[in-house]
Amino acid sequence: MKTIDLAYRTMFAELVQRSLDASFETDFSTAGNFVRVPVKGRDYWYFEQTQPRKTRKYVGPANDPDIARRVEAFQEIKGDLRARRRLVSSLTRDAGLAAPDRFTGDIVEAMGNAGIFRLRGLLVGTVAFQTYAGLLGVRLPGASLQTGDADFAQHYSVSSSLEDTLPPVLDILKAIDPSFRAISHRLDPARVTQFENAARYRVEFLTPNRGSDDDADHASPMPALGGASAQPLRFLDFLIKEPVRTVMLHRSGVPVVVPSPQRYAVHKLIVASRRQSDAGSAAKREKDIQQASLLIEALGETRCGDDLAEAFTEAWNRGPNWRAAIQQGLNGLPERQRISALLTIQVGLASIGAKLDGFNETGSAAKT
Repeated sequence: MKTIDLAYRTMFAELVQRSLDASFETDFSTAGNFVRVPVKGRDYWYFEQTQPRKTRKYVGPANDPDIARRVEAFQEIKGDLRARRRLVSSLTRDAGLAAPDRFTGDIVEAMGNAGIFRLRGLLVGTVAFQTYAGLLGVRLPGASLQTGDADFAQHYSVSSSLEDTLPPVLDILKAIDPSFRAISHRLDPARVTQFENAARYRVEFLTPNRGSDDDADHASPMPALGGASAQPLRFLDFLIKEPVRTVMLHRSGVPVVVPSPQRYAVHKLIVASRRQSDAGSAAKREKDIQQASLLIEALGETRCGDDLAEAFTEAWNRGPNWRAAIQQGLNGLPERQRISALLTIQVGLASIGAKLDGFNETGSAAKT
């Protein structure tokens, strides 16, 4: 696992900050004002404009320090596209960090500009994995970064409580490629969770499963997603808890919200264990295992093993089904990667003083 020089890590951090600031300026005109709105006992920032008509746009929780700082500094935020383009170019060309393919970058940028991240949505899947190279300061192999789709996630509770929504998703996507079309859900034909273009590139919306596994067969309505619904998935609530802000190395930098890398690594171990045995699922399982292994190695190399241990402990303590899935995912790693991953996890557990029931020093689940 090759790390990048400190100078490039500093450059990436600067790009993240400047991209977030620039997106904030784009989203909110200086003709409006920020107002605090109480909702169910908590305060949230909304951006209010009175011309040409009174509108309110959701910004985020009032106790989010990044948002509070940008509200305070709103008048001073200035975009600098050329400078940020130079930073992106240096990070991809000189530091060797991966950029998304141009089409994927344009899709994520369009969704970001439309408000998906402002509305507390997340970028998930392999496109999110691509952003961890800069976030962790490591180079990731190109094969682990390849994808033909873009996935976004949002909690139903968030989507149903916001007084704001995306523009129609199909309109956003058609502005990038007119061949995009909505795909009706197989069991709920009136609802759409996926969009596909003529080249079979897919954009999908996901949400944590709020009920039994039977509920996962049906699409969930999502009021804030511009007419789109979402596919419920088990274990997704763990993945999208406590997300992080970073930047995608596309054009002048695209600010995104993604799962934390430690949660992504543990989640990939879990979902790998639940893939079916058909050929398509086997390829996805191999990719899950590869991404989990790479992130565990990167977290250990960058002294973030305690963060990994915290996420691992939370997942392990969620019950026997979670433990079995994690163990099966670990067992699916090639032997060398498995030994390395277990060592990283054990060192992290020792660092945070955690001892897990049913998990011994070799990573085997104890028999009960």
